Amino acid sequence: MDYSQFLVMRSEISLLVVFLLIFFVDTFGGNKSLKGLSITACVLFALHTIWNIIPIESASAFGGMYQTSPIASMVKTVLNIGTFIVLLQSISWSNTPDVKVRRGEFYELLLVTLFGMYLMVSSGHFLLFFIGLETASLPMAALIAITKKDSESYEAGAKYLFTAVFSSALFLLGLSFLYGVSGSLYFDDIAINIAGNHTPLFIATLVFVLAGMGFKLSLVPFHLWTADVYEGAPTQVTSYLSVISKGSAAFALLLVLYKVFAFEPAVWQGIMWALIVLTITVGNLFAIRQKNLKRFLAFSSISQAGYIMLGIIAGSIQGTTALVYYVLVYIFSNLAAFGVISSIEHNSGKVNMDDYNGLYKTNPKLSVIMMLAMFSLAGIPPFAGFFSKFFIFASAIHSGFYILVLIALLNTIISLYYYLLVVKAMFINTENECVIAPFRSDNGSRVSLIVCVAGILLLGIASCVYGYFADLSALGL
Repeated sequence: MDYSQFLVMRSEISLLVVFLLIFFVDTFGGNKSLKGLSITACVLFALHTIWNIIPIESASAFGGMYQTSPIASMVKTVLNIGTFIVLLQSISWSNTPDVKVRRGEFYELLLVTLFGMYLMVSSGHFLLFFIGLETASLPMAALIAITKKDSESYEAGAKYLFTAVFSSALFLLGLSFLYGVSGSLYFDDIAINIAGNHTPLFIATLVFVLAGMGFKLSLVPFHLWTADVYEGAPTQVTSYLSVISKGSAAFALLLVLYKVFAFEPAVWQGIMWALIVLTITVGNLFAIRQKNLKRFLAFSSISQAGYIMLGIIAGSIQGTTALVYYVLVYIFSNLAAFGVISSIEHNSGKVNMDDYNGLYKTNPKLSVIMMLAMFSLAGIPPFAGFFSKFFIFASAIHSGFYILVLIALLNTIISLYYYLLVVKAMFINTENECVIAPFRSDNGSRVSLIVCVAGILLLGIASCVYGYFADLSALGL
């Protein structure tokens, strides 16, 4: 065996080193080491992110089962940035009495799920893809249920686990059909063998594969678990689930559709068209009714998944670029919102929208950050969210999906309404005294929020970022 192949897996090896170091500190470290485990995890992961920030060249290993490219390497860096922000926001929470005994488990499980996402992004074979999918999914159930004294966390973990198992079964059924149709599980071989094959078995294969991935992305009608799980899980886990998991699954689905079903775009684009319309519309309409902010952002994330899919349906280099850029902007915007919610929940236990009435009077900085996050998620200029939506719409228009983009634009107007409800609560509903007293956020949360705000403000004007992503996408998947 040629062990030099492992050098191609630079990101995965680096992440495993971080995982093992944290595991050894957690297992064998003294009380002093354990108290500093949160800072140690952040420092080690920051070094891992910096080490892998420069994309590697296109390469393959293990007979083509593992394949990477500059844009895939950049997607991993984008996921690293989001994970690092989540780790910063988790420092104070992980040191609370109920969580600190399982603090090491939190970091280890989180890194394992990220490792699975890496494998999904760099797969060239469905066996490795499925291993990555399960590695990213099953530990997530343990993360969701990590607060053992909270019955809602248990319930959320159970719901996530059951739906994850069911979606995996559908995905495996689709893979078995796909193997029957093509005789291979290699992406490139399948694409050649199924070209022109429009049999009912092929259509069933495509439906089952999309259903399995639809769960990871919370696409309608595979979204029913999302709100309950987001509400019941610890806020730090919810933020990780809403952006990192969704971002990796989006690129993984793009990889499968572009490589495996490359010669049959008209078939899967028709299915994706319906899924996008349903996802954006249902997510927006149900978000209006929510009073709990975690459920609110759950339906918001469902809607955002629909917008992300516009980059996939475009079926072009421009669509790939827009998707990666959208995910990066979404990470900064959504984690800014979750960072504010996490800080307020940690200090006051409040998570309902009505609790935020008059928040600007007591916590003006957090109110401004939440306002910026809502504006960016809504796509209001000049913030980064406006440009991410512009590029994703442009990619779909360039591919001829005019009606689809029109429906998405109309839904954007609906989203403006419910995002501004949060801003209205903080800045306009000031007739009553705010139930959230003034407080000072912990250092980790402050740093993470500064990073998020910088991303929201700068990504919209730093055109070099989008251009850089475009150059990497042009080199191929």
